[in-house]
Amino acid sequence: MLKNKENLLDKIVKKDYNNELETILEEKEFEENAKSILLSILYKIEAAYKDVETVKQDVEKKEEYIKNYIEIIKSKINKLKIINMTSEESKMMQGKTFLIDKEKKEIYCFPIERKVLYAISKISKKDKILNEKYEIIDETISDLINVGSSINMVEPLRDFNGYSWTSIPKEIESIKHNLIFQNLRILLGHEFLNKWITNSEYMLDYFEKFNNILEENYGKTFATNLTKIFSKISVLLDIRFNQDLKQRLMNQKEEVNNKLKLMDNKEEFIQNITNEKIKLTRLIKEKDTIINNKQLLEQEYIKRNENLKLEEKIFSIRILTDIMIREREKLFGKMEELNKALIPQNFVEIKKELEKKEKILEYVDKPEETIEQKIDEEIIEFQKLFLKAIEKQIEKAETKAQIIKLMYHYRYYNLLPFEQDLKIGDLKEIEKAREKVTKELLNKAKSMKVINEYSKNEDIDYEIEKNIFYSKIIKLEDLQMKVTKEKDNYFIQLFDEKMFEEKLRLKISPKETKKSLGLKVNKKIKLFE
Repeated sequence: MLKNKENLLDKIVKKDYNNELETILEEKEFEENAKSILLSILYKIEAAYKDVETVKQDVEKKEEYIKNYIEIIKSKINKLKIINMTSEESKMMQGKTFLIDKEKKEIYCFPIERKVLYAISKISKKDKILNEKYEIIDETISDLINVGSSINMVEPLRDFNGYSWTSIPKEIESIKHNLIFQNLRILLGHEFLNKWITNSEYMLDYFEKFNNILEENYGKTFATNLTKIFSKISVLLDIRFNQDLKQRLMNQKEEVNNKLKLMDNKEEFIQNITNEKIKLTRLIKEKDTIINNKQLLEQEYIKRNENLKLEEKIFSIRILTDIMIREREKLFGKMEELNKALIPQNFVEIKKELEKKEKILEYVDKPEETIEQKIDEEIIEFQKLFLKAIEKQIEKAETKAQIIKLMYHYRYYNLLPFEQDLKIGDLKEIEKAREKVTKELLNKAKSMKVINEYSKNEDIDYEIEKNIFYSKIIKLEDLQMKVTKEKDNYFIQLFDEKMFEEKLRLKISPKETKKSLGLKVNKKIKLFE
């Protein structure tokens, strides 16, 4: 009876969301094809999201996801124009599948549902989610997390259809962004990441919270190392796509290097700071003079607008005044930093910070192929740290529910793409670390009676049970298996009530007999207790 009530409630909820979106769309001046795509996306998400919750375990609830989807359409989009791929209008897309204008709240997109959903997620994001004090990485880490979050939002539509789970790497906007974001989701939880992305309180330092959580859960050394690599990856990924940013960071690298050279000579360093303070004092005075003089403000307004593009123009003297007040505050901030630098005990700390920036910017001026190679190297190092954190999670797990959740997380992780034709679970560079984690997780699962022991042979058990973490069967608890022998080879096949997966050859010597191995050939066995 209770189950029937839940099913009825579920149907009512679905109907309400559909009606809510239709009501919002009636108030929007969207063309019918745009409205149709938005309703179709909602329908497919509703059908698929239960499987997403099962496979990933730690995700926002379906109701939260749908509310967010509807709210973005309601408050962040004034225009959604679906562009026919063969029309004259398609030329405006300039080779892109979608264009967004956050200021005007407009999206232009080809009629591809996953691209429409990606653009919807992207238009809702703030450009920066890091405090400006994290100079250099405030933009790059914001980009990494925002892009990863948008790819994550598209996943229920892209990889799930209500019946099966199929990943197509070429449909993922950036495999590397997605991998790092999913790493962070498993390490920190979706709730923390969502709060970070949507945070509107400027005073809250989520990057500091990020460090604190890592330190608390995995130790100080781990937190320091992961943050360093994470920062470097964010810079390397961003300069691949953004040449303007690359040039700015190359300039910053030169500035950092010059400051470090100056710090080798204290007298010269102090003189340089004194000169900078004189310059800043002059600039602050100039801004004060303009802000407090109506005629000078009008001249500044004309002067600035002459050099700005139409979409960047300042629309009023009041807005210019606000801009100049913020500029003045930044100058005071720089002055404060210079004053701190003159205090002897701060000298060493400042030098350390500059050396940290130097390390992050190490490769910004290198050729493209070097950057690509370095991205892969740093991401592999990130994966090694990630696997150490999973070991820690296994060690801390105390209940069956925690172990099962970890098994889902680890299965999902193994199936994440590293490249178009390469999954994390097949990456040779981390094979030993993965094997260690796999064995620890399986052993703990058996000791806590989560999964059944297959035989008394530890090697055979591992050879069979490791396949759990490569299975695309949605609910792990439903997994069954059968071992067969064909000629001199042994094969394992995983299945549930709905599907059979491809047979996989087991690495077992043909000289071994069924009896010596303890193999139960041609017998259906349930893997989970």
